[in-house]
Amino acid sequence: MPIKSYLVHPYTGKKKELITAISSITECEIFPAENKDLLVLVTETEDEIQETILKEKLDAIASLKLLAMVSGFNTPIKN
Repeated sequence: MPIKSYLVHPYTGKKKELITAISSITECEIFPAENKDLLVLVTETEDEIQETILKEKLDAIASLKLLAMVSGFNTPIKN
């Protein structure tokens, strides 16, 4: 199960729009900084296919300027 965290930078004046867009994606949890135009994003998907789909959704957000991965790991599913 891939879990990743990112620093997210919106375009100038687009922070609220970006928060709204990312918050609508179920695999995402967003933590906005109170004093900066910066967000922390944590994502969790079931597998690499869903991870790819999620990345495409994030790339399509017009208010997103930069997405920088901070940490990522994959927990294998135990049968």
